[in-house]
Amino acid sequence: MTIAPEPDPLPAVAMQVREAPAINRAAHTGRPTEDEKLLEHVRPDRVDFTQTDPWRVLRITGEFVEGFDALADVTRAITIFGSARVAPEDPVYQAAVQTARLLGEAGFAIITGGGPGIMEAGNRGAREAGAQSIGLNIELPFEQHINPYVDIAVEFRYFFVRKTMLVKYASGFVIFPGGFGTLDELFEALTLIQTGKIKNFPIVLFGSSYWRGLLDWLRDTLLQQGKICPGDLALFTVCDTPEEARDAILRALTDTQGQREKEEASHRELRQAYQRDR
Repeated sequence: MTIAPEPDPLPAVAMQVREAPAINRAAHTGRPTEDEKLLEHVRPDRVDFTQTDPWRVLRITGEFVEGFDALADVTRAITIFGSARVAPEDPVYQAAVQTARLLGEAGFAIITGGGPGIMEAGNRGAREAGAQSIGLNIELPFEQHINPYVDIAVEFRYFFVRKTMLVKYASGFVIFPGGFGTLDELFEALTLIQTGKIKNFPIVLFGSSYWRGLLDWLRDTLLQQGKICPGDLALFTVCDTPEEARDAILRALTDTQGQREKEEASHRELRQAYQRDR
C-alpha cells in the first residue's frame, strides 16, 4: 500500500500525476504484463519453475493479502466506474465529481480504479467532501498514473484480484458512461447479484441517454428471447443527476427489504429457468 501526498483540495493549475513505478514496469521495459504472462499458454517443460503458474499463485496470493490489509477498515464505500477518456471540462466529469462529493458527504468512502477521467473525478469529489478517497490501480502495457486525488492507493498486477477488491469493499456501484472496462464491471456485478453471490447491492447507471441503446437491447433482444428474466432488469436504476444517484443509493441501502425483494425476484426466475432446462 502507498499513501499519496495530499495536494491542495482545489488546485488552481493542473497537478502533476503521481508516478506508479510498480504498475508501470511493463510499459517502461517493454515486457509483457503479469496478466499477459498468466493468460499465455506455455508448455511447462519450456520454462523455469519461477515462470510457471504454480509459482504465480504465490504472487496472486500476495496481491490478495495486500489488498485485504490495505482496505480492511473500509466499511461503507461506493465504487465509481466510468471512462478514463473523459476530460475535466466534460459535463460528465463534473457530474461525477458532484456525485462523489454528495456520496462522501453522506458518509461513504469512494473507490475508483485510481486513474484519469471519471476515476479522477470520483476521487476528486471524495477529497472535496473530506471522505476516504481510494484508488485501485492496475498494471497495463502502457504507462498508467495514479490521479492526484487518491489518498489510499493499492497497485495490482492482476485484473481479477483488483476486480475482487472493487466489489468486496463496496456497498454499491455508480457507473458513468464508459467503454469495455466499464461494461465489464457492470455485467460482472449484475451476474454476481443475479446468482446470489452478493446481496443488498444497488447499481446506478448515470446518464439515461448514454445507456438507452444498451437498455433497449437488453429489453428487446435478451428479454424477448428469454436470455434474461424481467426481474433482472430491476437490478439497476438509471439516473440523470448527482442528487438522483445519491438518493438511489441511500434509498436502496436504507430500504433493504425493497432491495432484497428485487434481488430475490431475479434469483427465483433464474432458478426456474434452470429447472425448466432439466
